[in-house]
Amino acid sequence: MPDGWISLDKQNLSIMKHPFILLAFAIFSITFSWAQESDYQLVAKTVNYYLEGGTNNDYATLKKAFHETATMKYITKEGYKEVNALEFFSGMDASKPKQNRITRITNITVSGHAANAQLEIEYPTFSFIDFMNLLKVDGEWKIVNKIFYRKPALSAEQ
Repeated sequence: MPDGWISLDKQNLSIMKHPFILLAFAIFSITFSWAQESDYQLVAKTVNYYLEGGTNNDYATLKKAFHETATMKYITKEGYKEVNALEFFSGMDASKPKQNRITRITNITVSGHAANAQLEIEYPTFSFIDFMNLLKVDGEWKIVNKIFYRKPALSAEQ
């Protein structure tokens, strides 16, 4: 057996002779799985800045979610629109009452330094289905692009 390999045969259970190796391996495994979980949680935290800021008309909180050059692309009756996301939301008025809506994150996918999140924002007469693309920029998850669909509520469709 090459040097550095750990033998697990019955006669020479060398891994048991060095329990700190087993402990170190266990700690490494747990830390690695937490790191994967951590990016997922950090993406959720970023997306929640957007959701909470929008619900509370709080531009300062919402702004934490977006990269300064983030774009928002959508379709209106007039056609395709593309705007800077922060400029679009900059007119929020914190003195207005909280939005009457239910928000939820329906999916998050993380691959390395890229991620996407699908959100549902339900108002009494319609819902937004948001698709957010995020990048880990300088160690922070930021929304770099948002597209969405405005869906009529079921009662409004009938």
